[in-house]
This record gives sequence, C-alpha cells and structure tokens, in this order.
Amino acid sequence: MNRLLDAIARVESRDNPAALGDMGRAVGVYQIHRSYWVDATKILRVDWDYGDARNPCKARQVVQAYLRHYGRGKTPIEMARIHNGGPRGHRKAATLAYARKIEQVLAGAF
Repeated sequence: MNRLLDAIARVESRDNPAALGDMGRAVGVYQIHRSYWVDATKILRVDWDYGDARNPCKARQVVQAYLRHYGRGKTPIEMARIHNGGPRGHRKAATLAYARKIEQVLAGAF
C-alpha cells in the first residue's frame, strides 16, 4: 500500500502539499475533493476539517482508509483507479489513462 500511496502522490501533485487542481476543487498531495474527504473521514471515524486535506500525514491516512474500504480485494491499479474515479472508478474507462501513469511510476519510469 505504501508504494501505491507514494505513486498516487507523485502523479497527483508531484508530492506538493500546496497543490490545487480541478479549478481549486482538489487539494493537497493527493488532490482530494471535499466529498472524498467527508466519506473517508467517516470511514476513519475522525472529525477532521477539509482544510486538513492539505496536511500530507492526515491526507495519507484518509486515502489509505478510502482505498482499504472501497478497494478491498482489488489490485493496486484498481485501487488507484478508485482514488481517481470514486468507489466504482476501477470500472470507468475515464480512469484508464490515470492507471497507466500510476503503472509508470510503480515501474520507475515517471
């Protein structure tokens, strides 16, 4: 899981906690949207403000919880697609290009 989380952070923001994406709707190292944050903090049973998504340590915990919850029984690439496309992201054609980027990072080519 650690290698996958590192690869996601690399692809999403080049490990930049100040990164903003999707016209300001995605923040932090993992480019987390508010709905993702709300969902994952419920899974974790913590009451963290969305502003904490810019905190790399908390954000990593949130992504890990989200992927363990929705990615149970899935491959790392399927989990990456879930991160990118939501709970059913591993089924969406729109997440295939993202999956290729993650594969490149995991292979050391990014």
